[in-house]
Amino acid sequence: MPPKSSAASGSAIDVTHLAISLIEKRLKDAFPAVSYIVHGTPKDLGSAQALATADKYQFQWWAVSLVDAIPFGGKKKRADGGIDGIIYFKPDGKTTERVLVSVKGGANVGVSMLKDLITTVSHEKAKIGVFITLAPPTKPMLVEAAKAGFYEPPHHPKVPKTQILTVAQLFDGHKPQIPMVTSVFKKAGKEQDPQPALL
Repeated sequence: MPPKSSAASGSAIDVTHLAISLIEKRLKDAFPAVSYIVHGTPKDLGSAQALATADKYQFQWWAVSLVDAIPFGGKKKRADGGIDGIIYFKPDGKTTERVLVSVKGGANVGVSMLKDLITTVSHEKAKIGVFITLAPPTKPMLVEAAKAGFYEPPHHPKVPKTQILTVAQLFDGHKPQIPMVTSVFKKAGKEQDPQPALL
């Protein structure tokens, strides 16, 4: 008789892009010298667009993981007020502050979407808003982001209060400008190389 699948026994394996990103981070922490290849995650704009078209929630979870954010409200498919992720950081090493992340995978991004993020950042008393977009930002969006001004943390250079990052920039290694980011994931312990046995 074949063994029961995990689904049949009442549990399921988490194969979301959030789970994959968490595993990647733990592998890097535990085995920093080991190289590996992850299949199934977007590696270019074409595959990112395909994911956004196929499942916008998976795209959002994948995109927020690129900036080390956690999904807003957990992995729930529900209305989120335009906020898809949160990054926690400690600019003074003590007080925890928040960055709100909004992800847009459609082709028609506009300044009204960015204004929604800016308004929410102010209402929620967060320090920074990060707008991740698959499509290039429009000129009015860049102007609006500049108008939002700067966040001036203690003992650190000021950073833009509203930051726009394209998926292409994230692929190129760009990250949000955030002082003293504290990882949202528990860090795995580094594995030690086994000592050779004495003959």
